[in-house]
Formats: sequence, structure tokens, C-alpha cells
Amino acid sequence: MTEPATTDPAMGTVHHLDDHRPTPPADPVSLVKDPTTALTTPPTAVPQGSRIIRTGRAVRKVAVHDRTRATARFTVRHGMYVVGGGRIVARRAWEGRTASRYERMLRAAEAAGNLDLATEWEERLSRFRAARHQRRMDLLSAPVKAAEGAAAAAGLTAGGLLVLGIFLAIANKNFADLATPTLALIELVRWIVVVITVVWGPLVTLGPWAALLALWGVGRHQQAAPQWVLPARSADAGAPITPSVVVTALRDLGIAPLRQAVKEMGDAGAAMLGPIRIAGCGVEVDVTLPSGVATNEVQGRRRKLAENLARHEHEVFITIPQAARTVRLWIADSGALDEPIGPSPLLADTTLTADYAKGRAPWGQDLRGDAALISLYQRHFLITGLSNQGKTAALRALALWLALDARVEFRIADLKGVGDWGMFDGLATVLIQGPTDDHVIEATEMLEGLVKEMERRIQAPPGTVFTPLIGIVDEAQVAFMCPVVDGEKRPYGGSKATSRYFMAARKIHNQGRAVDVLLYEGTQDPTDQNLPKLVREGAHTRASLALGTESQARMALGDKAVDGGAAPNLLRPGLDKGTVVVASDGIKIPAGQAAITVRTHYISTDDAAEIATRAKALRDGVTTLHAIDHGEERDPLADIMTVLGDTSRVLTQDVLKRLAALNEDAYGEWSFLDLKRVLDGTGAEPYKSDGRMTIARERLARHLANRDTDGSASAAE
Repeated sequence: MTEPATTDPAMGTVHHLDDHRPTPPADPVSLVKDPTTALTTPPTAVPQGSRIIRTGRAVRKVAVHDRTRATARFTVRHGMYVVGGGRIVARRAWEGRTASRYERMLRAAEAAGNLDLATEWEERLSRFRAARHQRRMDLLSAPVKAAEGAAAAAGLTAGGLLVLGIFLAIANKNFADLATPTLALIELVRWIVVVITVVWGPLVTLGPWAALLALWGVGRHQQAAPQWVLPARSADAGAPITPSVVVTALRDLGIAPLRQAVKEMGDAGAAMLGPIRIAGCGVEVDVTLPSGVATNEVQGRRRKLAENLARHEHEVFITIPQAARTVRLWIADSGALDEPIGPSPLLADTTLTADYAKGRAPWGQDLRGDAALISLYQRHFLITGLSNQGKTAALRALALWLALDARVEFRIADLKGVGDWGMFDGLATVLIQGPTDDHVIEATEMLEGLVKEMERRIQAPPGTVFTPLIGIVDEAQVAFMCPVVDGEKRPYGGSKATSRYFMAARKIHNQGRAVDVLLYEGTQDPTDQNLPKLVREGAHTRASLALGTESQARMALGDKAVDGGAAPNLLRPGLDKGTVVVASDGIKIPAGQAAITVRTHYISTDDAAEIATRAKALRDGVTTLHAIDHGEERDPLADIMTVLGDTSRVLTQDVLKRLAALNEDAYGEWSFLDLKRVLDGTGAEPYKSDGRMTIARERLARHLANRDTDGSASAAE
């Protein structure tokens, strides 16, 4: 047998495959590819592992592609619509044929403690069972009745056809027409059978698909698919608030005990909810939380709850009513809080007047849309917020209402000084306008004048009737932060007992309301430095516009109000301009709440001037001072030195008498405390000698000598 051989084109020789003779040396390797051998070169082998890796990567790339994921979600979503629709239809059919619906509602009413509703559902359940029993009894006799009915119908039909045939035979004079009606009926039946025979096949084919389509429609309407496959829905914004929406929103808050409790409830969480009530431009519902869930846990998730309800954060308010383990949700209609409210009644009714003691100022509207009326009778007032949020306008609106009571006297210090209170010129007895230290000094002395008037009223005979005296300081933080000190080295600003402004405000807060001397303060961006704790807690009515932090909200309204749900720090700066959160017994607050949110009426500067003009017409005429009248300038230390004369020691009681004799206007009302205050820090303070308070002339002379030296020109050189 001839062995196969191969021919080497390069060598021109023939080699047998089994030829084991040595191979001659090959020619040098050429770097130029030979086209004659290119097609005969075997391909390089690819490792099996590399091919598997590349295939896996390709499969993974296809699997995670957006189009693949979208297709998968689409397929699962619409498939689950059919499954969910079938489940919903089955449940509806089951509830329609059984008493399960009535039993479920009965359990929910009992769990909610609504005995009247539980009794009503129990009666409905009894009626349903009685009707069902009657239907079942009727079914036992149904075959006999059906047979009787069929025989009667057949007899009536045959008789009717015969009578109709007789009429036709007589009319046509043809005896054969007796059978014409019967034959027509038989022909109609034949055509019906023909139509059914033709249509039956397609109906059998399309029937299941129509049923699936109907189930798909039910599932799609109820969104009966997992959340992860549902499309993003923007149309939910502003959707109606229903019990299922509220329960679902609470369930998905991320509070494990709450979610588990809802899951285990036989009524799907309905027992937690009270009735959903229309409340102004929104709805209100009380939620009784299950055991193990605290109210502050729900409060801390306000934003998530709002988003679960398809609302913005500012459109959901959470408060704590009196009932234990209960939160009250107020949910606004979508976009309702962005709509402006109507004009102030002070503008709408030009004949409106005020009554400081018995009336209530129309300040705005609450979130329900009801009028927010606030009493200012014997209540100190504090309003705060961030800059440019409508603080001055809100405070001024109350002052304008008070101005319509001719008995009210105003003393106003506007430490912003841009004309916001200019319309009170000719209406207020004192009007200070400006932001400088000199204006702070004037404002401080204005408050000290209020203190003197307060003390005079307190010392008046019992039964004396006083007219209301309202001191207003706008931008009060300017006064608290003032670094200026007086000649006695007492600072005007600050929060210590040495501060003149602070002490005057404290004295008014302590005793002023009893004699109708009140202090209204407006300040911005509160801190412990520009709004001391003792001052802010001295106000009976505390209001706050938008703030930056919860700590500022606590400064503005107090811990009780914030712990009760008040959250001015969650108001939107700029968008919620003029909206205030109020804590006061002077305004109607829903039971169980510690504060109320009010959208105040905005009164422009021009409109305020118009109202002020009407207020001025109620008065005989008021002269407005733009600076405090100090009278004759006195040097108390020099006057004390004068009345001491040459005596080395004089009793403080005698010093006070001599000062009053020297100048009754300046020293007639001085007390020992005034004398001590002037001498503090001089080294000549009153001291006891033989058990009686005394002032030493030598000590005071030494202080005056040092003071004169310090202030002389030679000393300066």
C-alpha cells in the first residue's frame, strides 16, 4: 500500500508522513507573509475559560441593560396585574356571597371603640344572614316552581300561537294559516341555532382572553403589582386622602413595630384611624398608634410621611392631641397653602373699631381656613423669625387694630429705622426710629419710662382704672446687642442684671400686665445673646415665623410648644412669608395642641397709613415725641456731694430728703435702691454705722476728684 505523502512547496521535495529521516535545516525565516501559505496556516487555539468569561460578561451586560430591565419590569407588572386582578375579583365574589365583609367591619369598629358603629354593622350582618337563609330555602323549592313555570309558559305560548293562527286564517280566509305563527317560531329558533353555531367557536376562543383582559383591567386599576415594578407616578400629587392611603403611608415609614402591627391587624390597620374630617383647605385624622410605637417617632419622620401621602413636607402637620399614643395629622390639599388669603378686615371694613379688653384682633386664618382671632388683653407679646419673613408686618397689624381703640397709648421704638412705623407719627406719644446706639439709648430710656409709669400705677389707690399703655420695640436684638455703657458704667445692652434695657424689660414683664402696661417685642434670628431666656419667657403670647433650627424654635415658642408639634423651623423661608406659629392662651387652639399655625393678613405700608389715619380721627390729637425728654440735666453724684455739705457722714434717709428738696422733679421719687444704684462702683456705697445706713463724704469726694482728673484736659495730655 502506497503511503501518503506531502509536497513541500518551498523545498520542492516529497516527504512521506512516516519518514523519520533527519530534516534538513530550514531556510531563514522571511518577515514577509507568503500569500500561498496564509490560507493553509491553522488558527491559534483559544482557551476554553476565556470564551466562557466573555460569554458571561456579554450575558451580564444584556441582563443589566436598561432596556432589558424595563422589559422585565413591564412583563412582571402586567403579569401581576392579571394575577392581582384575579385575586381581587375572587375576594369580591367571596365577600359578596359570605358574611366576611360584615365581620371585618364589625371587628374594625370594635377595635376603634366605636360601639354605635359596631352595633350598626352587627344589625347589617343579621339582616344579611336572614336574607341568605331565605334564598337557600327558596332554592329547595326552585325546581318544582321552575317546572311549573315552564309548563305554564309552554301552554301560554302554544295557546297564544293558536289564537294568532286563527286570526290569520280568518283574515286571509286560508285554513293553512293556522300553523303560520308556529312555523315562524320554529324558523326563528332555527336561525338562533345557526347564529350560535357560527359564533360559538370564536366565543370559545376569545372568551378566556376577554376574561384575562378583564382581570388585567381590574389589577391595573388597583395597581395590584409589587412596588418595584410599578412605574414612577407623578400624577399622585394631590391625590385624595383615603384611609388606605393613610395606613399605607404610616406602614411605610420605616418603623418596624408599626409595620408589623399593621400587617397583623385583621382590618389592615383601619382600627388605628379615626374619622377623616374636612378641615379648611385639607383634612384631619387622628391616628392611635399600636403598642411599642412612640408619637415622637412619627413626628421625626414628617418628611417621609408627607412624601408617602404624595404631599410636600410643609403640607403635612403632626400634632399631639390629649389622647395617649395618638398623633393628629393635618394634610393640606395639594398647593392650597401656596394660595394667598383674603385682605385684612381692617381694610375691608372701614367702620371697624377695636376693644382692647374684650375684643380680638383679626390676625389672619388658620390652616382650616377659619378666621384667627387673638386677644391682646394684658398679654406681653414676642414675635421672632428669620430676616425678611414678614415679622414687622405681622406685629404692626396687631398694633393697627389696637390703634382703633382710642384709649390705647403707644410708645414705639423702631430700631430698624426705615419707616415701617412712620404712620404712627401723630398716633404714638413716643416714636423712635433708627438703628444707631443713640437710638438704643432712647429706646432704653423709653422702657425705663414705662417702668416708672408702671410703678406709679401700682402705688395708686385700689380701684383706679388705667388706660392701656403699649410699649413696642421692633428689632429688639439691636438693643440687647448694644455695647454702649452709661456714665455710671452700666451697659445698655446685654442679658445681665446690670443691663438697663434687660432690667427694664424684666420689670415690665414681672408686674406690667396687672396695670395694663405691656411690652411687645419683635426680634430676628433668636439666640441666647440677642434674646435672653428670662425676657422671652416673660411673654404671654409667643409667635414665630420661619426659623433655621429646632433650637431656635424652642427659644421662640418654648419647649412645651415644640414638643407638642410646633415646628416653625420647618416653615419655608420666603415661600411661607407671613405664616406664624403661635403659642398663647389668647388665641383658640384645637384641644390637645400647644400651638397653632396662622397665615397672617398682609397690610402694606400704604394701607397701614390709611388705617392709622382712621385711628387718628378717633383721638383728639396726639403729640409725638421723637426723643425722650430728660428735663434738666443733673449730675446725681455732684448733687449728693452738695447735700452732704461739710458733714462727714449723713444717713441715707436724710440724703434722700435733701435731694428731693434740692430738685423735686429729679429726685422726688427716689428710693434707697436708686441711691444705692448711683453710688455702686464709686467706693462711696452706703454702709452701716451704729446699725443705720450712712454715706461718707470723704469717700464720695475722693471718687469725684479722681473722676474730674480722669476727665480733664491735662490728664489727657
